[in-house]
Amino acid sequence: MTGSGPRAALPTPSPGSRSRSARKAGRKAGPLQGRGLRAREGRRPLVPSPACLLRRPRRRGHEAEAEERVSRLLPGVDRRPPLRAGQPCDCLPPLRAAAEQLRQKDLRISQLQADLRRPPPAPAQPPEPEALPTVYVVTPTYARLVQKAELVRLSQTLSLVPRLHWLLVEDAEGPTPLVSGLLAASGLLFTHLVVLTPKAQRLREGEPGWVRPRGVEQRNKALDWLRGRGGAVGGEKDPPPPGTQGVVYFADDDNTYSRELFEEMRWTRGVSVWPVGLVGGLRFEGPQVQDGRVVGFHTAWEPNRPFPVDMAGFAVSLPLLLAKPNAQFDATAPRGHLESSLLSHLVDPKDLEPRAANCTRVLVWHTRTEKPKMKQEEQLQRQGRGSDPAIEV
Repeated sequence: MTGSGPRAALPTPSPGSRSRSARKAGRKAGPLQGRGLRAREGRRPLVPSPACLLRRPRRRGHEAEAEERVSRLLPGVDRRPPLRAGQPCDCLPPLRAAAEQLRQKDLRISQLQADLRRPPPAPAQPPEPEALPTVYVVTPTYARLVQKAELVRLSQTLSLVPRLHWLLVEDAEGPTPLVSGLLAASGLLFTHLVVLTPKAQRLREGEPGWVRPRGVEQRNKALDWLRGRGGAVGGEKDPPPPGTQGVVYFADDDNTYSRELFEEMRWTRGVSVWPVGLVGGLRFEGPQVQDGRVVGFHTAWEPNRPFPVDMAGFAVSLPLLLAKPNAQFDATAPRGHLESSLLSHLVDPKDLEPRAANCTRVLVWHTRTEKPKMKQEEQLQRQGRGSDPAIEV
């Protein structure tokens, strides 16, 4: 009967019809319910606010700006889109490229820093103009085992200096083959002079070198030649003609000289001065300069000397020497006063001309070669097996 029997079973919806109805319900429920999210009753739906939506493009703008900066700093880096979950990373090649670029930049920076620390190259020597004053270098020398070694070293330094005339004065009765041959092979303009130190002025056996002044007769012999009194035994025998512009420097054969020193002294008008290294028991001795004038001397031994300077620490203009014919070294001067015995005839201490950056640079060193020990040679000579004397040392 109708309505009195058991209820007829309702037809079960198929899976396809259920999914279609769910999708329709999702579209009607709102923007979030179709994605598995339900808005609770009495609450606002979970919809992003307008302010949040406005911040997103701004964040993307910062990311773009950062990427642009990276591309400028590292133009070779491959900028790829972000990886998705589960996607393998192949970022090793870009990282290697970036590391290599940084390494190349560091290498270039190191090279530039090294270039900044490197001293500037020495300027090329210009041609020698005739107006360039001549530097007359006076060197006393005497026979000893290291004589040739000292003179070879000095001659090769002097060969680097343009317009230089070497006055080499032997302490001997006559010119020796060793010195004559060395001068001929040096390639320098030279004058060979000879004068023997009187016996009364020579050092006695066992006496220290500072007891008696050495090289006095030899330096005065060079001054005589410059003043036209002759005496040359080799090389240039004519003295400089009147009016010659030049400077005279007394350079011992055992010191060490910078090439710059000779350019510092070349334009001396009267007497120029500078520091000397490793002398007087100090790291250096030299004038003290204030406002471009010599106001004192840095020295430890007898600072009250008229001119407390070393022989290697001054030069004299040639016209001044020629204008003072009686100025010379005094062999009887007290110890340490040999330089003063000459300079006192030429200049007042306040008129000294400071050189070498106002006497702040050391360009000459008072070095000495150690005396060689010949015990083995003496032993072989007693046995008749000594070194060949024909070989010049």
